[in-house]
Amino acid sequence: MAKPVLVHACCGPCSLEPVRLLREEGFEPTIAWSNPNIQPQAEYERRLETLLGWAATEGIDVLEVPDDRARAELWERAVAPHGFDREARCRACYALRLSAAADLARDRGFETLTTTLAVSPYQLHEVCDELLVRIATSRGLEALVRDWRPRYPEATRRARELGLYRQNYCGCRFSAAEAQAERIAARDARKAARHALDRA
Repeated sequence: MAKPVLVHACCGPCSLEPVRLLREEGFEPTIAWSNPNIQPQAEYERRLETLLGWAATEGIDVLEVPDDRARAELWERAVAPHGFDREARCRACYALRLSAAADLARDRGFETLTTTLAVSPYQLHEVCDELLVRIATSRGLEALVRDWRPRYPEATRRARELGLYRQNYCGCRFSAAEAQAERIAARDARKAARHALDRA
């Protein structure tokens, strides 16, 4: 019999490979949605809608943390003051989201908790793993730590194949600005490289 596991999910595309691999391991995933970091409201709704649509096709239950969107005010108080200090900001953000998911897991009778944050190469994995273990343990839960980063390209491919909406930043306004700056820097580097080739 498959073992239940509550999977904190950041979005639909990042859920694809973790859910598939967990099922191969003998788990039956239920997804927890706890993402008050996502801005603006339209983006929050689009990511949740994408996740719910995909989960329905897979027969996966999605549990939304009560008043998750209203918890944006808590995110602003606990996380936003860290601004562009990425490690401090992400640590506070992971802690907020995983704590809510862990509370939900405990309240709904789950014994095991994991997160799809472990599929993205853009996340701070050591920080996330540390918090997952600490927070799950504090609620009497087992933390299921996995590194699914090698499956990220496959998750991306499958998301495109399924026509799932894929975002280009983690969720908050700070990550949106950082991602935009990285895209501009990459574009400028490509232009400089082409210019150097033309002059050679």
